Amino acid sequence: MGVYLNPKNDSFEESFHSDIYVDKSELIHFTDTKLRKSGKYICVSRPRRFGKSVNLNMLSAFYSKGCDSRAMFEKLKIAETPDWDKYMNQYNVIHLNMQEFLSNSNSMDELLDLLKRSLLWELTDEFSDVRLFDSTNLSRTMKDIYNQKTEKDKDGNEKSIPFVILIDEWDCVFREHRDDKEAQEKYLDFIRDWLKDKSYVALAYMTGILPIKKYGTHSALNMFDEYSMVDSADIASDTGFTEEEVEELCREYNMDTEKMKYWYNGYQINNNVHLYCPRSVVSAISRKNYSNYWSRTETYEALAKYIAMDMDGLHDAAEQLLAGQNIRIDINTFQNDMTSMNSRDDVLTLLVHLGYLSYVQSTEEVYIPNKEVRNEYVTSMRAEGKWKKTIEAVQESKELLELTINGKASEVAEHIEKIHREGCDPKHYNSEQALRYTVLIAYFYAREKYTIIQEMPAGNGFADILLMPNFQNPDGIPIIIELKYDKSADSAIAQIKNRHYPDAIKEHKKVLLVGINYDKDSTNKKHECVIEEITK
Repeated sequence: MGVYLNPKNDSFEESFHSDIYVDKSELIHFTDTKLRKSGKYICVSRPRRFGKSVNLNMLSAFYSKGCDSRAMFEKLKIAETPDWDKYMNQYNVIHLNMQEFLSNSNSMDELLDLLKRSLLWELTDEFSDVRLFDSTNLSRTMKDIYNQKTEKDKDGNEKSIPFVILIDEWDCVFREHRDDKEAQEKYLDFIRDWLKDKSYVALAYMTGILPIKKYGTHSALNMFDEYSMVDSADIASDTGFTEEEVEELCREYNMDTEKMKYWYNGYQINNNVHLYCPRSVVSAISRKNYSNYWSRTETYEALAKYIAMDMDGLHDAAEQLLAGQNIRIDINTFQNDMTSMNSRDDVLTLLVHLGYLSYVQSTEEVYIPNKEVRNEYVTSMRAEGKWKKTIEAVQESKELLELTINGKASEVAEHIEKIHREGCDPKHYNSEQALRYTVLIAYFYAREKYTIIQEMPAGNGFADILLMPNFQNPDGIPIIIELKYDKSADSAIAQIKNRHYPDAIKEHKKVLLVGINYDKDSTNKKHECVIEEITK
């Protein structure tokens, strides 16, 4: 029993006995199926505060020979699985947090030397009766221990005891030595030489923020199966809180489920799993207050730095995302680091892994997941001068909503005209999509009181934009917005009526109709607006 070798189960016990604990022990069933098989190399990447370390502590407590964890695990979901305890506390576990070694080193050579000396010190002490060929060689020492140390299994047969290797913050090197390619490759080569094709490894489970770094043909860790924010396969729901888990917590602690969803839901994994950041949910429950919690942990990197990068289309993409649009991207060119940004899509893919965007696998699109993260975008944009006009529009959006509800059509037209003229890149000015996201940014504040639905099936077609009163605005009036180009605002209102769009809103008797048109060819880019309230 040591610090890194066969540690006690204290860390997981703290989580297990916490006031708020969500059972993720079914992950153990998955790792059990990978023990000593070709799939035994697992790398799980998630943003900060998504429960990665808690899961590692759980795996350590379950497999480590240095403790007896039955009293905890027999109360968890894993105990409902046949033969659930077959491997419990049966393995030599090595549990590392790479950030600890990085913080105590000035170079990659120092880091690796400290790591190897720390492990060898504990290994040679615990297995002092093993004849070692080279006590300074970590890989050979572990091989000698595996080959010479045996125990009897339940049937009385002698068996060797392999190692379960658990590595937290495995990618910290790439975040802090981001420009040192030599150090990064040395680190990757060490992990490969230590773990790859080694019979003494029963399971290698690494966690971090970034997927495994790519170096062209240099695929040092190609033995690992990756489970990331863009594809988590069978374990999508095991790191992060699911909708069902959050709903149960809300019932238990008397929290508003709709508010919790509005603030923290939205990370979509593998198309059908929606995740919440555990840090945010637990903080909201503990403090009985909905606020920005996850973003306060992300000070290691400013969102503003990435969305302000001078890449073709990135500025426009950031505005569209803020407006609530989904954007299609190609994630395949991303090099899994924080510096090799060669395109707009590389930046947006990095933001997915950092938790600032969510990725829809089926459509290959990204979007801002929830209010908490959306607030972070506004804060980051406010810090950069290039977003001045966009932030002004956001700040004025509350007034625009009030003008709309009060039927001030000419003033609404002036607001949108100003944003469209000053806030959009001129080369995109005449695109229909530019007007759409200009209007969506103009109504940014509306998200506080409305659910914004684009191209909602209604009557005999699709309404361009529907503002539907949400849980915070139960007595609000629905607003249907129809956009026109080189026609008239009156024709937009006529289309809403002729195609019976209001009929789709059955639970409200009154509906506000808003028609917006702009003249693409006029010198002043004139906008006009008509607002009409109807009773069904």
